[in-house]
Amino acid sequence: MDRRDFLKTAGGTFLAGTSCVYAFRLLTDYGERWQTADEQAVDTKWGMVVDLTKCRPDCTACLQACRFENNVGFHDDMRWDNHWIRKATLKSRDDDVQKQVLLLCNHCDRPPCAQVCPVQATYRRHDGIVIVDHHRCIGCRYCMIACPYNARLFNFRDSEEWPNKERPKRSHGVAEACHLCAHRLDQGRPPACVEACRKVGANALTIGNLNDPRSEISELISKTTVSRIRPDLGTEPKVYYVGL
Repeated sequence: MDRRDFLKTAGGTFLAGTSCVYAFRLLTDYGERWQTADEQAVDTKWGMVVDLTKCRPDCTACLQACRFENNVGFHDDMRWDNHWIRKATLKSRDDDVQKQVLLLCNHCDRPPCAQVCPVQATYRRHDGIVIVDHHRCIGCRYCMIACPYNARLFNFRDSEEWPNKERPKRSHGVAEACHLCAHRLDQGRPPACVEACRKVGANALTIGNLNDPRSEISELISKTTVSRIRPDLGTEPKVYYVGL
């Protein structure tokens, strides 16, 4: 074996070994992190209830409020438009029943999107909100493939509009998703979608602390028949539906 072949073989072996070690560390790190998050008692765990019986089919107040608050890209082109919160029609397995459902990130306790992210740009905060760090995201879109709720989007184009100067302008090349307006919750204010829903009088959206049994959302879940989308996947989604 000459020097060139030796270097090729040695380099390939090193890269393969490093990749295996990194993959193992990544998976075990997330396993430990989830276990710690499950076992560690936290004061707040944010969740949302969507009452489909109160959500009017022709109302788009929450969608517009989300777009304005977070500068979500809108190019008037279905190929490039993003929708952190959207209305979609779901069919039953026998296709006999169709329902219009409000969809957004489910902020899972065990988020598959965070598990597959190779740079940990997607992570779960201590209060349960799943965040995308746009400064770390490399645009690989693994999180979009892993999300079983189709709640992840990719920003293909820079947004020319910048309606809310208090929030970052959306840039291309990164994954995006609803973050429950974490910046507003940190200030003691409800998410923009919840506030807009209240202003139009629908009151179809309820946000609150799932760890507080006396909170409005906990009482609503305990006294009302609620359901979640695909709870059988084991992701533990924190968005609940009335009338699903």
